[in-house]
Amino acid sequence: MTGLGPAPLAGQLLADLGADVIVVDRAAGQSDPTDVNRRGKRSIALNLKHADGLDVAHKLIARTDVLIEGFRPGVMERLGLGPDTCFEANAGLVYARMTGWGQSGPWSSRAGHDINYLGLSGALHAMGDPDTPPVPPLNLAADYGGGTLFLLFGVLSALWECNRSGRGQVVDAAMVDGVPAMMGLIHQLLARGEWTEQRGDNLLDGGAPFYRCYRTADGAYVSVGPLEPPFFAEMLSRLELDPVWRTRQYDRAHWPALETTLADTFAARSRAHWEAVFADGDACVAPVLTFSEARRHPHNRERSVWCELDGVPQASPAPRFSRTPAPVPTAPNAAGSNADAILIELGFSAEARCALTDTGAVLR
Repeated sequence: MTGLGPAPLAGQLLADLGADVIVVDRAAGQSDPTDVNRRGKRSIALNLKHADGLDVAHKLIARTDVLIEGFRPGVMERLGLGPDTCFEANAGLVYARMTGWGQSGPWSSRAGHDINYLGLSGALHAMGDPDTPPVPPLNLAADYGGGTLFLLFGVLSALWECNRSGRGQVVDAAMVDGVPAMMGLIHQLLARGEWTEQRGDNLLDGGAPFYRCYRTADGAYVSVGPLEPPFFAEMLSRLELDPVWRTRQYDRAHWPALETTLADTFAARSRAHWEAVFADGDACVAPVLTFSEARRHPHNRERSVWCELDGVPQASPAPRFSRTPAPVPTAPNAAGSNADAILIELGFSAEARCALTDTGAVLR
């Protein structure tokens, strides 16, 4: 079901790996090559308030493996496409529901976005500098980490179980569930007394001077992350710093002085200089690239991390498979552009297809 955020990305990732993904759109439209989440998908535009449009949706759902919807709880039921209705026609259907707050709870019907779900999980409080407001990590953590990836995890798990039982089920994927599920390490450190709730005071939030970014002489940045002592020692050696720091790495009393030392050292030369210094080895120092720079980096180019469709740069399918590699993705289709082919597959005659268009049940 057409929507925004994590559900469309989930459909794209499935399409990237060869799934036949059909978007049920609310209106027909022009193709947009920049709408990357639509790549590799087919589309039919239906008027679900028209009895015949709803009938087409039912016929489509009856023969599919997975339905993904990202509406607030109750919307699909009001459309006449709730789980109980769909299971009557397709007992093996995996009915995947993607929301921010979940299908139940006092906030389940509220509007929200990534930043709100991240805020309620406790994760947002830990992000950013200690003396400034928390900084959201784009919309990666809740929408796509706690949302898309847990939605897909649920879909694939339910499909696996369905292959054994022959029965489908509802997958309730909520971002406020997914984000905490990714935070096991942080809660482990909290339980051990090795993490504080003070932002910018901890090992992985910029508090540790050996796990943060530093500005270079040309105004760019490098990312520094040698957590393990051998990697930290290699960084010190390549920076030509006093090896005495090796014994002080995890001594918090020395962190302010180490941060100053590293900041001054990296600020003395350009990012390109430091890229050359750390071009090999295990010091865990890498450049902080812009989006356009990332596409040109030799490592990413060698692995073809990016591809280009209709002149639009975008990520190549991931992950990679040794025996069944993903097909080359196809550019996004226009909304509603595959209606005829889909209706033929559903058994509609030419006359019936014309009638669906004439009555406005299928939108062109």
